[in-house]
Amino acid sequence: MGKVVLVTGVARHLGSRFVQAVRREPGVDLVVGVDVQPSGYDLAGDHDASPLAAYTFAAADIRRPTVARIIAEHRVDTVVHLNVSATTLGSTSRSTVKETNVIGTMQLLAAVQKAPTVRRLVVKSTTSVYGSAPRDPAVFHERMQPKVLPSGGFAKDAVEVEGYVRGFARRRPDVAVSVLRFANIVGPHADTPLNEYFSLPVLPTVLGYDPRLQFVHEDDAVEVLRLASVEPRRGTTNSGTFNVAGDGVLVLSQAARRLGRPTVPMLLPAVSWVAGLARQTRMLDFSPEQLRLLTHGRVVDTTHLRETFGYIPAFTTEAALADLGRSTRAGLLPPERIARWTSRVAELLPVGGGGN
Repeated sequence: MGKVVLVTGVARHLGSRFVQAVRREPGVDLVVGVDVQPSGYDLAGDHDASPLAAYTFAAADIRRPTVARIIAEHRVDTVVHLNVSATTLGSTSRSTVKETNVIGTMQLLAAVQKAPTVRRLVVKSTTSVYGSAPRDPAVFHERMQPKVLPSGGFAKDAVEVEGYVRGFARRRPDVAVSVLRFANIVGPHADTPLNEYFSLPVLPTVLGYDPRLQFVHEDDAVEVLRLASVEPRRGTTNSGTFNVAGDGVLVLSQAARRLGRPTVPMLLPAVSWVAGLARQTRMLDFSPEQLRLLTHGRVVDTTHLRETFGYIPAFTTEAALADLGRSTRAGLLPPERIARWTSRVAELLPVGGGGN
């Protein structure tokens, strides 16, 4: 019998795309999708000539012990845990999000620990575990601890999740464990808070700050997950903790100009009020941790990903943002229009600074 892969969080875009990718992987016989509701994407269909592994969906809440029965029933040997997110489908309740992230992970790990068939565990995490603070180092690598531990929100959830995963790895040393700390995922279809932020016609920013940002394209995120879920290639190791981000860095003002989005610099209390209003009206998930990111920024080192894991992202940070820009409505200040304006102004200015 070939591999049986269980994937949590298949109702989301990233989970759905990963299922489509891993079903094409040689040696995979069955993919089991787990979530509270089925994906809106066609995961069971076969739209190309390549052979696909079978797919079955199990409607289950990972906060419940049901997942243990699913693992045992299908004799799962690889678990890919993607249901660790800043938001929960169909709910804006912070308590529900935390329960799904933390309690759901605890239940899943308890089930995996008792399953003798499981040999590989992949967990989606985030670079938010490093926090965002004014005295942060210029670049974080995997062994570094944050200057200020995240005090709440998704970042704190991710810290707790990683702690439980480390405990599981000590109890089950026979299981290959991979923790992937993704930078902000962007792309034409990514359902992430930062993607939503960049889709706003006007971007609220914190007055006096221009944070450094990194992005990872959704295509690269799917490919890294696929590589982590299979046997490592010769000369590489996919067990351990890895930062995942595209090469390069952009500051927020650069990102806004390239998307043609005008910015509205505001005092921090005013931006916090706007963020709270956006959450209450469900217009945008503008969390306090995202506000800290857009104040202090965050940059991570990806040497371990390139040299140990053996993957170089196809999209740089700049290219990932450009692909997002091509898929969204043109901003109020398109870069080409600004270029025409500045060229026109340059023509009207006196040559050499003298004359009338």
